[in-house]
Amino acid sequence: MFSIEHDFDATVITLVDEGSAPLGEDVIVNAFEECVTVEQYDPRTDRLHKITLSMSQLRDLGAALDLPEGVYIRGGDRG
Repeated sequence: MFSIEHDFDATVITLVDEGSAPLGEDVIVNAFEECVTVEQYDPRTDRLHKITLSMSQLRDLGAALDLPEGVYIRGGDRG
């Protein structure tokens, strides 16, 4: 299950784990104009972990999801 919310400066997607236990904590994706952040709470350490991806890294991730194992350089604009 997931939800999508449009805030003033970001689109927020929350991914909720479903199914049999043990379930993972929710994953929150914040899409800003200049970057995307991915957040997940870790109950073992009582900390929120955040990863920030540039738009170029996000495009590379999207491309990588459809490719076989290997090392690649995306063509076109890298900005």
